[in-house]
Amino acid sequence: MNDNMKIIARIRSDFPTKFGIPRQSGLAETEAVIVFEPEYRNDDALRGLEDYSHLWLIWKFSEAQRDTWSPTVRPPRLGGNRRMGVFATRSPFRPNPIGLSSVRLMGLEKTSEGTVLRVSGADLMDGTPIYDIKPYLAFTDSHPDAVGGFSDERKDYKLEVEIPTELLELVPENKNAALLSLLSGDPRPQYITDPDRVFGFEFAGLEVRFTVKNGVLTVTEIEEK
Repeated sequence: MNDNMKIIARIRSDFPTKFGIPRQSGLAETEAVIVFEPEYRNDDALRGLEDYSHLWLIWKFSEAQRDTWSPTVRPPRLGGNRRMGVFATRSPFRPNPIGLSSVRLMGLEKTSEGTVLRVSGADLMDGTPIYDIKPYLAFTDSHPDAVGGFSDERKDYKLEVEIPTELLELVPENKNAALLSLLSGDPRPQYITDPDRVFGFEFAGLEVRFTVKNGVLTVTEIEEK
């Protein structure tokens, strides 16, 4: 990574580990907070930002760095069996570990750590370094006629989710929708299809465990971390 790249902020999200994070931004109603580094806590740099509904985040795959790179990768959504060119995917294992996410700006809030940005739809692990923030411009950044390559094969893929009432009651009400979105998107590695296997991930201070069989994801346990 170029030494001139500066970390301007870090995100605080409900994902302490990589497993369970949405595969793309905007797939789940996950809320997060962007906290600027002390050097960049200047409200002048945010002047006018409140007029935008969405933002681009340029960030670092801080947990997916390698000394070498491969021209092909195995996209999880293809079951890990087909290789595609790295530049035809959003794999974190790239020559430069840079990520790009579009998020909804929920608001600016003054705190003891300066003005922070509250966002929704982020697919970033807690603590992820952010290199830059840019406004999303619908008239140039949105392309309704765009073709999504192999990604279009799976764009409508969803699991049915079953959560026993007594377990759902353990989830804060304001996190229910996000959790359901995460689970319906199938957080499993796609090459593991064992119906008896129990998967688990951390979300919002909870450990969520589940199984998947015949297109139905069943939550088996939720406990506080």
